[in-house]
Amino acid sequence: MFGGDETQGNTSRIAGTYGYMSPEYAMQEHYSTKSDVYSFGVLVLETVAGRKNSGFAISEPSLDLLSYTWRHWKEGRIADLVDQSLGEDYQRNEAVRCIHLGLLCVQEDPTERPLMSAIVLMLSGYNITLPVPSRPAYFTGRRRISGDNNSGGFDMPWVESSQSSQRTAPISINEVTISELDAR
Repeated sequence: MFGGDETQGNTSRIAGTYGYMSPEYAMQEHYSTKSDVYSFGVLVLETVAGRKNSGFAISEPSLDLLSYTWRHWKEGRIADLVDQSLGEDYQRNEAVRCIHLGLLCVQEDPTERPLMSAIVLMLSGYNITLPVPSRPAYFTGRRRISGDNNSGGFDMPWVESSQSSQRTAPISINEVTISELDAR
């Protein structure tokens, strides 16, 4: 995807799973090393919460894992996000630090996301103070799309960015994606 010394680029074909793709890639076909950081952040939050970002629903169907995490962060209830199946068998400070780091990785502005080298240092060194995260990049949800008399309609995922007021529907409504890996 990148040339020898390039760190970002544009593509004419989007491939991946919505919810894990950075918004700049999903909506503007712009990818960079910070796109991978975004995906890593989603995975960290899923791991600590014990829930997947796709298909996530607690009490509000339109609330995804990033929205749910951000709400708890703003309300100071970050420890409530930890996977309940762990019971009391985990280090609270490590779980909170991982959630904090996950939120740093999914910030809307790619330039505010940490480098992977910094993430390694943040994970291994508790003497490093983590910056305060800003709002996650985008929130996904599902909305009902009316169909003809035979189909009865379907749920269409949508993507929303706080940088614009528009919502864009993804190209595919399929629940399965196929990723082809190419060497960089």
